[in-house]
Amino acid sequence: MFPRDAYLPAMSSVLMPFKRSLSRLVTICAAALLLAGCLGAGAGNVFSERTQAPLVAAMDNAQSREHAQLVATFGGEYDSPRISRLLNGIVGDLVPATRDPDLRVNVTVLDSPAVNAFALPDGRLYVTRGLLALANDSSEIAAVMAHEIAHVTLRHASTRSELQMRSDLVARVVADVLRDQRAVENVRTASRMDIARFSREQEFEADAEGIATLARAGYDPYGATRFLQSLERWETLSRARSGARVQQGAYDMFSTHPATGQRIDAARVLARQLAERAGAGDARGRDVYLAAIDGMTFGDGTEDGLVRGRHYVHGRLRIGFSAPEGFALDNSSRAVLGTSGDESRRILFDLVETEPGQGLESVLASTWTDDLTAEDIRRLTVNGLEAATARSRGQDWHFRIAALRHDGRIYRLIFAHRPQDGSADRLFEETLSSIRAMSARDIAAFSPPRIRIQRAGARDDVASMARRMTGAGQSAAIFRVLNGLGADDRIVAGQSYKIVVD
Repeated sequence: MFPRDAYLPAMSSVLMPFKRSLSRLVTICAAALLLAGCLGAGAGNVFSERTQAPLVAAMDNAQSREHAQLVATFGGEYDSPRISRLLNGIVGDLVPATRDPDLRVNVTVLDSPAVNAFALPDGRLYVTRGLLALANDSSEIAAVMAHEIAHVTLRHASTRSELQMRSDLVARVVADVLRDQRAVENVRTASRMDIARFSREQEFEADAEGIATLARAGYDPYGATRFLQSLERWETLSRARSGARVQQGAYDMFSTHPATGQRIDAARVLARQLAERAGAGDARGRDVYLAAIDGMTFGDGTEDGLVRGRHYVHGRLRIGFSAPEGFALDNSSRAVLGTSGDESRRILFDLVETEPGQGLESVLASTWTDDLTAEDIRRLTVNGLEAATARSRGQDWHFRIAALRHDGRIYRLIFAHRPQDGSADRLFEETLSSIRAMSARDIAAFSPPRIRIQRAGARDDVASMARRMTGAGQSAAIFRVLNGLGADDRIVAGQSYKIVVD
């Protein structure tokens, strides 16, 4: 619940996530017990190890189940024989150059837009297509996989689990002996700091081991530096697009991963040392890598919600709607948000967590701190869906809200506008009337954006290449990040680049 005068974008921080149903959220929470944290763009920890003591203890008996659960949590497997052949070939080069040349590594590509990679202690390695989209040559993606393999060969999972178990034991002893809750909390805080510091050291160790493996396998040791730079740029761009404000250079003693900038500096120093040695070749494989990911899905897929212009469809929940002309939609992790060109009108559409038997009127009333009177609520049917609407007025913003029931779930539409907006009611009704159940044919018509590889011409520059993109808003910033280009880097005629097209 939040005040009637609340600025609409703030709603997304307190609303139930829309992109996944409640049953999917249960799966994600279960998977969180198997992985040490979650990673996405902006998290700053792309080469991450994700294991905990329960996973280590139960691995032999639950590998297949855990694999299936992980795959389901991250959107399923991404089916691309070309990508699978490339990654398996790179792994075949890397493993003989590791500390454990007999290690069996199985690579799974996850159908997720998140920038993510992790490995399990048994050698299962997972890479998302979101991460693949950021890499620009074979050495860069080899650096990611070499880092994850290093976590396995260095046995970081078991070492960290032992430290966690020792910390838990100390906390229990203090609790039993001293019976002082403040002392217990002090021990737990100190343990968290110790584990976080140890995890950061593990990340640097895995970086160093991975880069050394790169060089021994004949890949460019600077691949790790280039990829980490792209990751840092993507994080910065993602924060800017979401409006997040992050204090640059802030130190978090509880962070389990070092800052990306620190890792870039360390990786560059080590790569320089290795590149000067005999046998550290340059096998960047740019054209081979780009050819493999040509046509790969970029961003969200229809299964977990896809925005196309002012239209939105959720394939798994089989529901969709259209915003009025002039609105831009953003499919965030917690809701679908829309804004008019002049920012005087805003839309929020989300899935609501409800109590058993809760009615639509109760959902509307629980949206605000102020109670809605009976005169505020109207019952109706929208494209065969049971619905109810209401109004709420604040000093700076007025709101039209609706709740709709579809397939046992309740969805909410909130339309915010300025008090003197004479078109607001019409635009709200227009948006509400567009909400409908989607058929398989409807969903199939919403194909997701894809990466396409195009060769630059003699007259091309960043701006002209970005104008070819139709699936990422013709954004020069996105084009630069996807292609590993810094602010001063220029297009090279005849070289291939990634663009995003519908």
